[in-house]
Amino acid sequence: QVQLVESGGGLVQPGGSLRLSCVSSGFTFSDYYMSWVRQAPGMGPEWVSGITNSGMATRYTDTVKGRFTISRDNAKNTLYLQMNSLLPGDTALYYCARDTHYQDYLSSSIYTGAPPDDNYWGQGTQVTVSS
Repeated sequence: QVQLVESGGGLVQPGGSLRLSCVSSGFTFSDYYMSWVRQAPGMGPEWVSGITNSGMATRYTDTVKGRFTISRDNAKNTLYLQMNSLLPGDTALYYCARDTHYQDYLSSSIYTGAPPDDNYWGQGTQVTVSS
């Protein structure tokens, strides 16, 4: 079955950095677009960033552009999110999400800007930005 396991969250001061990782199993990782989604307390899920199956193209929500970088290592079935210049507003539970198969790319979050179907999300890793 599909498994997505995030790690790397924690407490960091404003301006600090964190690197999230997501190890995937149970599907052919290199065939799927992938996304990061976050959810702050009392808020709905927000799509943060997405990456194509090859890793050649990425997209970000406006609030993290220039600060976050999504990447993937298909040989290791692992998705990453490098987060720099963190702000208190970045505090949330961050989820790794399997997006669409590359053949269904027009339905992917890179094109829609909406979170992927929540059938294939990890358990989340907490990021707290506070002094």
